[in-house]
Parts: sequence; structure tokens; C-alpha cells
Amino acid sequence: MTPSVRLQEMIRVIRSARTQGEERGIIQKECADIRAQFRQGDNGERSHSLAKLLYVHMLGYPAHFGQMECVRLIASPRYSEKRIGYLGAMMLLDEKQDASLLITNSIKNDLSHSSQYVQSLALCTLACMGSAEMCRDLAPEIERLLRASNSYIKKKATLCAVHIIRKVPELAELFTPSARSLLSEKNHGVLHGAVVLITELCEHNPDTLDQFRKAVPELVQIMKGLVTSSYSPEHNVAGISDPFLQVRILRLLRILGHNNDTASDAMNDLLAQVATNTDSSKTAGSAVLYETVLTIMDINSESGLRVLAVNILGRFLLNNDRNIRKKNTLFSTYCTLLFLLYAPPSGFYCSRALELSLALVSAVNIRSMMKELLIFLSTCPPELRSQTTSGIFNAAERYSPSKRWHIDTILHVLTTAGGDVRDETVPNLIQLITTASELHCYTVHKLYRALVKDISQQPLVQVACWCIGEYGDLLLKGECEEIEPVQVTEDDVLDALETVLQSHMSSPATRGFALTATMKLSTRITDNVDRIRSIVSIYGSCIDLELQQRAVEYNALFKKYDHMRAAVLERMPVMDKNSPGHTNGDTSGENKEPDPSKPKPVEAGLLSEPASQVCDLLDLLGGTDTPLQPNPAPTSTPTTTSSADLLDLLGGLDVQLQMKAPSGNVIPAHGLGQVTQTVVLNNPNKASLPCLFLCSCLSH
Repeated sequence: MTPSVRLQEMIRVIRSARTQGEERGIIQKECADIRAQFRQGDNGERSHSLAKLLYVHMLGYPAHFGQMECVRLIASPRYSEKRIGYLGAMMLLDEKQDASLLITNSIKNDLSHSSQYVQSLALCTLACMGSAEMCRDLAPEIERLLRASNSYIKKKATLCAVHIIRKVPELAELFTPSARSLLSEKNHGVLHGAVVLITELCEHNPDTLDQFRKAVPELVQIMKGLVTSSYSPEHNVAGISDPFLQVRILRLLRILGHNNDTASDAMNDLLAQVATNTDSSKTAGSAVLYETVLTIMDINSESGLRVLAVNILGRFLLNNDRNIRKKNTLFSTYCTLLFLLYAPPSGFYCSRALELSLALVSAVNIRSMMKELLIFLSTCPPELRSQTTSGIFNAAERYSPSKRWHIDTILHVLTTAGGDVRDETVPNLIQLITTASELHCYTVHKLYRALVKDISQQPLVQVACWCIGEYGDLLLKGECEEIEPVQVTEDDVLDALETVLQSHMSSPATRGFALTATMKLSTRITDNVDRIRSIVSIYGSCIDLELQQRAVEYNALFKKYDHMRAAVLERMPVMDKNSPGHTNGDTSGENKEPDPSKPKPVEAGLLSEPASQVCDLLDLLGGTDTPLQPNPAPTSTPTTTSSADLLDLLGGLDVQLQMKAPSGNVIPAHGLGQVTQTVVLNNPNKASLPCLFLCSCLSH
């Protein structure tokens, strides 16, 4: 039986195994025979034994004992053994294996071999599994082969150079001169490798961009030759001349023309020619057109060219061929985004494109889509900002890959367009932050930096103040693994909050957040409590009634109930995500029809008390002729509805009162819902409580 038939026979026997156990038995027997062949030394059967072992490896069985045999065969003078040895090295070795270092000298010798096929084996192996050390040692040899006269060697050397640059970026300068000269080659394989090499050089070293921008005219001529060339059976794919090379050239032109008027002008005519002359009825033509559109949109192209690109995108979206319309899961998404970002200025079309873009967001493309939507948000027309922010929030809520990504996305929106977000954005973000306990340190550091940098975006400032009040101790520690920590002192934090309180840009709601945060810091810092007491007392006479009421209550905590201050100002409990008021920007349920299967609610008038009785009950808070004011912002204190008069009802008893977070901050009209709040009384001495006090608690 000949050796080749022996390999075929082994494959046949393995495939005929009826059970996995039978297959394992056959593999074990064959592996034992292969080991015996390896131990016999040079008997002419080693290469065939290694070939059988590689098939065993392809089936998923251990084949590590053949690594050293690969090294021996690579050093063999016979081409048949070298070929199997190099193939085994690419399959069984990687840069983490010590045995890979043993073939460095053999590869170096074979790179200078007289046979192009032996040189090719060495180049392929180095490009496949060469480690950083091997790349450093053999880089001069690869650069020498780039200047060889043999096109077969050149095209493999260029791809090997790409691998070296990816492994050792500092060696990129070694290949820059040779890469430019490769563009004069006629062989398509060499040209393809040269374009890939230049692309890699430009992406790893921006300094080389200026050098290769001088080569734009050459690339344009090569591309024109491909577009206008006659039929060539060697390179033709569905009527398109070498679409692989065309796509690579278009990607390189996109890099070279980005933010450069000269390079962009040099390729405008070419892009128009490709866009108009390429047949889009086949997949190959659609791929070329797709890259053409991306290039047009990314360079400083003419307005007429952009209109042409938009028309091409429209044809893609309307194409009935699913292979073209949805070539991959992001194809239609990117088309729509490009239309959104670069269409002619028309509010109607831009708004419809935005709606379509948001509809195409999914868990698969959320990161890439959100990146483009955030870019659009920074430049979109003012009338579309509210729609864009709401769409971004809804998409992030549905498809966020992680809580940190979700928080970062919302903070980015608040930084860019904080004035255009809905009112519920602040409580929704606060709810999200409270549930991400592992990110409290990261969030408070990031928000503090944003607060110090800019206080013009009111929603962002409100969330920042809330976080500083809740997690100020984490900020002062200066220890955070997720972000580079900054050394922040107590005075720094209080200075930032005072800036918010005194700024003319701060709304009353924002000042309320800042004052509450300042008060909460009184239990989280040690050296500046007197300064906090002074800040709070100043606002006890503020003309804004909401701010004045807060300051008066906080002063009462300092004076009469200082022993309760730590308990009252402790961290907020985790908020219920599904409670009323947390809509995440979704207003679709605001006007829902009542479910007919449920009993109708009793009319609100039947349950309401006479107005005089309600006023008498509320008068227990201290009595005032001032009408009740709606709270413009949620505060971070669990006892935000308590007043000094309510606390005074305790009458000096050793009783502690804690009011848990309410189930929501919106009471639906017409008795269609309710908001509950738990009051916890700690009465260790079992003292009797005044009835008036209990009624006051119920009134809250």
C-alpha cells in the first residue's frame, strides 16, 4: 500500500466509525503508529506520518507531540518534507510555543533559497505565525524581497510585511520606501498586496499620510484602468474587473482624502466615474459602489458627488435582492446613517431618515449606530435635537450592552445637548446610577469632572450634584479602577457646589440639587461641616420659596436634630425602575385606554374629602397662607417632605424617623393610580406617640 493510499485509508476508516468511542480507538491506534514512525528517525515516512497527524489535529484530537517533527522536516533539504513541515508549523505552532523559535534560522535560510517555492513556504509561515521576536529578526530579509524581480515572491512578501507591521509597529518605517515603488507593478497580486501594505502603514503611523498622499494620482490611474479596461478572464468577476483590488483602492483613497482638500479634489472625477459606470445588478458591482459611497462621504467631496452617493444609497434600500439590500446586518443601517448625516439640507427628509435610522437599531449594531447618532447630534439642526435625544435614550434603554456604556451614552448626550432632553431624563439617569453599585465611584468621578468643566447644561449639573451628594466620600477617596482618579479635596467639592448655587445660569431646580448635595456632604466629610452650615444658613432667607424651605429644614437638622442628621442624610435606597414617573422617555403610555377586563376605578370625587378638611390636615405642617408649590426637582434626601414643624411633633422623645423613597414622583389624575411611601419609626423605649404626630405622618 503506497503512503498516499495509507492516508486515504486512515481517513476512510475513521469516517466509517459508527460511534465516537470507536473513532477514539482508531485515532489512538493511529497516533501510536505515528509516534513509532517518529522515533525511527529518517526512514522516508516521516512526512507521511506528519500528514496523518495533521488530519488527526483537524478532527480536534491532541497532536502536540508532532511539533518537534515539524522543526526537523523544515530543516530537511527535500522540498516534499519542507512543505509538510511548514504546513505543520502553521497548524501546530504559534508564537507562544518555544518550538517556534527553533525554526527562525531555517526560515531565514529558506528566504534566500534559490527556489521561489521554498521562499514562498517560508514567507507564508512567517506571515501566519511569526512572533514579534521572529519579525524583528527577519524584517530586513522581507524588505529585501520586496525589491525582488519575481512577482510571485513580491506579492507574498508584501503580505508578510503587513503581518510584521501589525506585530511590531515601530518597524513600519523600514517598509515605507519599498511600498511606494510597488504601485508601479502590473501584476494584480502585487498591486493588491501593495495597497494593503500602504493602508496598514497609514493606519499605524499618521505621519506617513503626507508621503502617500503624493501617490493619489497613481492610485487614481490604477483605478481608472480597472474601470475602463476590457474583458480580462483572469480578473473578471461577474463583469467587474478585479472588484477585490477596486475595493482595496477605494478604502485607501478614503483614508488619504479624509480632511485633505488637495487629495479629495484629485479623486472626485474618478469617484464620479466609478459611481456612474459600475453595474449594480451583481453583488460584485454593489460592493464596489458601496465602498465608493463610503469614500465620497468621508472625503471633502463636491456637493454634486454627495447627491449622487445619496441616490445610490436610495437604490440599495429599494433593491429587491436581499443579498444586495442586506449584504450584512449593518449594510442598510450604514446606508441610512450616511443619508441622515450627509443628505441635502431638508428638514423633512432628514427627520424621516432619523426615524428610519432609529428603527434599524438593534442589539447587534447598537455600538456602531450609537457612535454615528452621537456624531449627528453634535451637528444636527436645532429642531431635530429633541427627537434625536429621545431616540438615543430609548435605543440605549432597550439595547445597552452594559450599564457603564448606558451611563456614558446618556452623559454624552447631556454634555452635547442637555437643554434639549425631556424632563424625566434626570430621574431616569439617577435611577440607573443607583442600580449600578459597582460604577458609583466611576460615575461620581466622571460627573465631577464634567461639573468643573461646564455648568451650562442644567440636566447634567443636576445629576452631577446628586451624585456628589450621594457618593462624595468615594470622590474624596481618590481611588477608582475604572477611570484615572483625581485628587479632590473637600474644599474643591464645596467650591464646585457653591459655584452652581451662585451662578446665574442655574435654574431653581438646579440650585435645589446643589443645596441638597451640600447638606448630604455634611455626613460624608469631616473638616468642613461649619462651612456647610454657613452655606445652608445663607439660603434660609432666599427669595425662592422652594430653596428657602429646604434651607430652613436643613438648618433645623443642624440645630435641633443633629443626632438624627446622619440617619436622615444616608444614601438613597435603590429606586424601583418600574415605578410611576420613570418612563425613560417613552410617552406612548400616557393616554392609554383603560382595560375593559378590569373594574372601573371609583370616581375621584367620591373618595375626596371636602376642601376645608384637606386644608386643615395640611395645616398640621405649620400653617401658611402660601399655596403649595410643586417640587421642581427630586431631592436626594429620603425625608424631603419632612419639615421642621413635623420633626418638632416628636416633642423631644427618643424616637428616630426614617421615610423610605416613594414609589414614584407623579400621581396620576382622576384617581387612576397611587404613590406609596414607607415610614419607619425606631422607638426603642416604647414611648407613646402623640396622635397629632401620626396624623402628620399620614398627611405626607
